[in-house]
Amino acid sequence: MKALLAEFLNYLSVERGLAKNTLMAYEHDLGAYGQFLNEVCGIAPQDVKREQVTDYMQSQKQAGLSTTSICRSLAAVRMFHRFLVRESFAKEDPTDLVDTPRTWKRIPAVLTQAEVDAMIKAAQGRGWQAERDRAILELFYASGLRVSELVGLKVESVNLNMGFVRCIGKGSKERLIPVGGKAKEAVEQYCAGGRKKTLQGRSSDVLFLSRLGKGLSRQSAWKVIKHYARKAGIKKTIKPHTLRHTFATHLLEHGADLRSVQEMLGHADIATTQIYTHIDRERLRTVHKEFHPRG
Repeated sequence: MKALLAEFLNYLSVERGLAKNTLMAYEHDLGAYGQFLNEVCGIAPQDVKREQVTDYMQSQKQAGLSTTSICRSLAAVRMFHRFLVRESFAKEDPTDLVDTPRTWKRIPAVLTQAEVDAMIKAAQGRGWQAERDRAILELFYASGLRVSELVGLKVESVNLNMGFVRCIGKGSKERLIPVGGKAKEAVEQYCAGGRKKTLQGRSSDVLFLSRLGKGLSRQSAWKVIKHYARKAGIKKTIKPHTLRHTFATHLLEHGADLRSVQEMLGHADIATTQIYTHIDRERLRTVHKEFHPRG
């Protein structure tokens, strides 16, 4: 399994040009699959039948994985077996007749405008860290970037004069995202003050830095979001993409068209963006129920 997985990951990297984080996700999902085949089924990937794939999905369900996670795992397994057939490592694709579990599209948690304002207000203060954190919150909410894209931003990627961010997203695809005045002001203040103090004469092309002058990790950026949500008294569960979901939801609620939001989020398929229309419908339903005389 290890040798075949290495071949597959090399194919995804070289021929498909997938991003490092995506490759890590494939490696994780297929590593678990390979362990199941070895320890439970005692079978090589080339000899897998439909029954083993179904059994694996069932084992994931019993382990408490969500339907969404099982579907993602199945997508990785399906692509892996198709690769084996195409490269003549196997004769048949056992996933051909495997049904994809019906996915219940969970509406992601989003923040209200008041909650976003409270988080940003909670980051007001003096010192390099307060300046950095406010810039992170403002830019995150203004752009809808993924956490990995935010921490990967270079200084040259943020054009404050023109008011846009140049981002390299999934599949190494580049996109330009406009940002508003509040985010520009916060980033300018950070670059002129807190960032220079952090570097202490050293140089770095990364925009957001840790206290040691190195680029922030995704975990550190997430901790910033959680910290100020807690400080603002927000009780909702905060996840890495909460501000990204909020960005998209607020745009649609204020009249943005779906295609524009898709472009700014960097979604390859507009169906992925359409989840936010479900959020908007839920909001309308709540408003109707609260304010209609016979709601």
